[in-house]
Amino acid sequence: MRLTADVWVSAYLTRLRLSDIPAFVTQKGDATAGAVLVKMNTLDGQAVAYQRSFDLMTGDRCWVVLTEGVEADVDAALQRQKGFDPDLWVIEVEDKQGRHLLDEPGLSD
Repeated sequence: MRLTADVWVSAYLTRLRLSDIPAFVTQKGDATAGAVLVKMNTLDGQAVAYQRSFDLMTGDRCWVVLTEGVEADVDAALQRQKGFDPDLWVIEVEDKQGRHLLDEPGLSD
């Protein structure tokens, strides 16, 4: 059973907060089935946007890079994604060390 988008976002924000990593919902999408993108802002003018995907070999869900580079370019790519999907959630994580916790167990579900 998959978690609803709002429950997953809430749990993810709690994990980040417990690790003292600031994060904000910059686009609130559909509570039940909205897709989630995570923007990792390293506060140096660079950013990476992640999206959930399926590993076709294993069938597992994983986080992959959607786009990366200059923050303004990443923001433009996210804006385009919002135009395609009005139900989209976007979470911005701010950490100079680039910690996003997406590689931790349970966050691909």
